[in-house]
Formats: sequence, C-alpha cells, structure tokens
Amino acid sequence: GVSGAPSENNIMVWNAVIFGPEGTPFEDGKLLISLSTPGTFKLTIEFTEEYPNKPPTVRFVSKMFHPNVYADGSICLDILQNRWSPTYDVSSILTSIQSLLDEPNPNSPANSQAAQLYQENKREYEKRVSAIVEQSWRD
Repeated sequence: GVSGAPSENNIMVWNAVIFGPEGTPFEDGKLLISLSTPGTFKLTIEFTEEYPNKPPTVRFVSKMFHPNVYADGSICLDILQNRWSPTYDVSSILTSIQSLLDEPNPNSPANSQAAQLYQENKREYEKRVSAIVEQSWRD
C-alpha cells in the first residue's frame, strides 16, 4: 500500500509512506522468513506553484539502497522528470515508486553500487536491501 497527506504546517509539503511490495526483499527484512511487518519507507513530496504542470520533488526520508535512488533520497524515475503528465496524482506517483522498488532500471542508475549488485550479484543486493528494511522498522 501507499499513503500520503499534507504536513500540518505547509500544504505544499506532503508526508508519504510506501510499504515494500509483496514478494520482494523490500517486503520484509528476512529473505527466507516471511514476517507480517512490511518495510515501511517514508518520503516527502514537495509541490511548487507550477503543479500540476511541473512534477513535485519526491525524496525518500528513509535510508534506501536501490539502483534508482540517490544518496540524498531523490528518485530517478521518468514520470518525475521527462515523462511527467499533469494527470498524475499523489497516488499514481507513490504507486509508480512502489513498482520501481521491485523493478529497478539499472540502465539509469542513481546508485551505481546498487545497480551493479542488482545486475551481477542479486543475492548480495537482496541482503543489502533486507538490512535497509530492518532499519526502516526502527525509524
């Protein structure tokens, strides 16, 4: 699931949460043991006066290890850049990001180490993701 709502003191800044997609290392921290607690990842969405003609800025607040997430939490996702459409709403943005967790684009890496591991050593990549998921429970 995904959810988002305006912050208390600024309607242009939203707080959002994405749960790790089912059946992926982002779902829970244990690769072989299924837990009922999914990875919970916090994001911020910042809108400008130009929205919906320009996309909002979306960043993970939670620490992430993913080929398409920069160290500062910003996300390399086409619909947040050159493929933006004013028809996208908060729900569709968050759902697209949730899908990206399961289906990274290693050809457009924001984190080259994560992209390399994803392509060359999936087991190690999944271990790193699991560690991040476990950390998300403590955040």
